[in-house]
Amino acid sequence: MAGLFYSSSKPPSSSSSSSSSSSPSSYSRLLLLVTLLPLSLACFAFVLQWRGGLDDPVTHWSTTDHREFPGMASTHEKQQRSLRGRSNSDSGCVDLLGQSRAPSFPYFRDWSFDYQSDLNPKICITTSTSAGLEQTLPWLFYHKVIGVSTFYLFVEGKAAAPNVSRVLESIPGVKVIHRTKELEEQQAKSRIWNETWLASFFYKPCNYELFVKQSLNMEMAIKMAQDSGMEWIIHLDTDELIYPSGTSYEYSLRKLLGNISADVDAVIFPNYESSVERDDIKEPFSEVSMFKKNYDHLPRDVYFGNYKEATRGNPNYFLTYGNGKAAARVQNHLRPNGAHRWHNYRKSPKEIKLEESAILHYTYPKFSDLTSRRDRCGCKPTKVDVKRCFMLEFDRAAFIIASTASSEEMLQWYREHVVWTDANLKLKLLRKGILTRIYAPMVIIQELREAGVFSSVVTSAHMSLNNSSTVSISRESSQATGRRRVLEAHLDIDSESQASAIPPQSPPGLEATQMEPLSE
Repeated sequence: MAGLFYSSSKPPSSSSSSSSSSSPSSYSRLLLLVTLLPLSLACFAFVLQWRGGLDDPVTHWSTTDHREFPGMASTHEKQQRSLRGRSNSDSGCVDLLGQSRAPSFPYFRDWSFDYQSDLNPKICITTSTSAGLEQTLPWLFYHKVIGVSTFYLFVEGKAAAPNVSRVLESIPGVKVIHRTKELEEQQAKSRIWNETWLASFFYKPCNYELFVKQSLNMEMAIKMAQDSGMEWIIHLDTDELIYPSGTSYEYSLRKLLGNISADVDAVIFPNYESSVERDDIKEPFSEVSMFKKNYDHLPRDVYFGNYKEATRGNPNYFLTYGNGKAAARVQNHLRPNGAHRWHNYRKSPKEIKLEESAILHYTYPKFSDLTSRRDRCGCKPTKVDVKRCFMLEFDRAAFIIASTASSEEMLQWYREHVVWTDANLKLKLLRKGILTRIYAPMVIIQELREAGVFSSVVTSAHMSLNNSSTVSISRESSQATGRRRVLEAHLDIDSESQASAIPPQSPPGLEATQMEPLSE
């Protein structure tokens, strides 16, 4: 019995021992499997991506035809650039325009800066400028973001310098036209000189001369726009930004103009004027957020009821012009009607005024604007002489101060007439709706700068110094366009087409409170 019992009890003892010894082994194998499985999957994914098997969203920046956006060059190209950069340093303007030297574009992955035929309607901007890159590049790329595809830049002064024009010409959609002797000879033969609508501005200095020059450039830009199949054209200065408010779900000029009725020939954007709050502004597009609204966007009682406080002792409600800018539908017989409007040789164009969108005019935003404007005009600083040089009262007063006062006196005058330092007055006018805060342009331009867009354009252009022939090609093509189209003589002029050019005009003054009821 004892043997039987021992015999029968021995197998359980053996089985229990085997089970206890195999249990740690199973746990070890399971732990090893759990550890190796994710490592294996990670290694497999890495190998596939390295060999091109996976779709990396970042690679969407590079298009199929290899027209990469500046700064998105291949690794080999970047290495070559960095090697060349060590031996041949830049002039330093890259650091001025942005801190990033190897930019990436995580914010703009779905934005196309190289707009082609897929963008409708096709919108172009024409400008006459002498501004440097620190102002022109933010202005350009902001308008690219909101839907402008083509720019006609008539450059002189700083904007025509080789290092500046080379950068501008490297940007897709930008046509640079230099003010050469040949261009002046072509424009001297323009039909405009034989017409009456601009005659009152001829042969006068400073602002009048600029006004005529802008009109001649606009005439040439119309022909360029027609040749390029543009649908809308806008004349804009490089201290102005379009604010396409009023479009639902999309901050887009393209969306705004795409919704305009087909029978409308021109769209008027009332202008808002910058209201700077410091006297040390360096980059107005990135530092100014407060604007004074246009009369057209305010209730009449609010405008006139707060007129004196909003004017702050200046000659007018706005420091400079208040009659806005216009976008025109590109069509036959279109002509400029001064820098602020468009007209047609065959008909009176149908115009509408936008109720929410505006032109943001950055007016004297930097203290240095006083002296820079003075240096561009050779008039005498007298009340009599400035009237033949400047159209608006504030420009006349600013020119006299900049020409006769000391630096300390100029700064004091600037603070009193331009800078908004009274916090209580600002709060009151903000509550009344006369002043408003607009942040969208500031945010867009700051994001572009932080992403390295501006610095990458400068770097890319400086790395292609050997392609300097593009400058002469651009000039020749622009001049050929002028010879081919601008100077054609047309005698089929409708009488209504001779309406006088519209100059920059001040907003309504208090005298309008007595005149306006009579017209109702």
